[in-house]
Amino acid sequence: MSDGLKVHANVATPKQTNDIVKKYGFKFKKSLGQNFLIDQNILKNIVHAAELDETKGALEIGPGIGALTQELAQSAGKVTAVEIDNRLIPILRDVLSGVPNVHIEHGDVLKLDLRELLDTQFKGMTGISVVANLPYYVTTPILMKLLEEKLPLEHIVVMIQKEVAQRMAAKPGGKEYGSLSVAVQYYCVPQLVCIVPHTVFIPQPNVDSAVIKLSLRDKPPVDVPDEDHFFRTVQACFAQRRKTIANNLTAYVGKTHRELLGPLLEGCGIDPSRRGETLSLDEFAALSRALLAINLPNQSEAV
Repeated sequence: MSDGLKVHANVATPKQTNDIVKKYGFKFKKSLGQNFLIDQNILKNIVHAAELDETKGALEIGPGIGALTQELAQSAGKVTAVEIDNRLIPILRDVLSGVPNVHIEHGDVLKLDLRELLDTQFKGMTGISVVANLPYYVTTPILMKLLEEKLPLEHIVVMIQKEVAQRMAAKPGGKEYGSLSVAVQYYCVPQLVCIVPHTVFIPQPNVDSAVIKLSLRDKPPVDVPDEDHFFRTVQACFAQRRKTIANNLTAYVGKTHRELLGPLLEGCGIDPSRRGETLSLDEFAALSRALLAINLPNQSEAV
């Protein structure tokens, strides 16, 4: 390519990344959470965790300048990379020119019809996984979109802020365990793959990252007749973390129904003095079913 830049070399090195940034006069946007990974070993760990082969597809979100995309293209049969920043599209096309199994899609993943995109891009593939270095500021909205839309995915392997990854994988009883833990574990089996120091990015973020692997469940581990109501119940129990379940649920059901909560919690085998962070998915499911059964008038609007 022009300017003597070897764009087909691995871009995940300090020199190569800086050369590309300089060549294109690229300016990082804090608002887009742009931090480019410069460690090839971590990229290999990410791709290995996704369990890809030539029969499987990989959807990448936020490819940046293509470091992870290059690695994915060597393992997957097809890679589709969705990039929101139009300034990066020509860089990606340059870096990935001559790589036949990569498609670059310019768009906002939160606004795209992902089911249609998967159907179009990965026709004939035996499995699809999302593999990405997600911007911190939009991690949870992207992951919840992927999960709530019940897309035909095998795995979601993402690099995110370390504390968020720890919350997703947390077990009941710890301070990291919350409504995000419950939501993720309802849909997936989480596994922390590795911790990633902030020093292996350009520019360096202020906090460390982690790679987490979310393996999609064939069906949820608990039986809930109304998923929306289940998640509202979970959110209600964590509304104020320092309060007991009984106090949080009083705000949820309304004071006029407060007298129902004691017998209801007892029927679920839950001590009213416990806090939300101590409840398992099974207990949240039982509580949600019990609340649904008494058909409180304000449940659909609460929380």
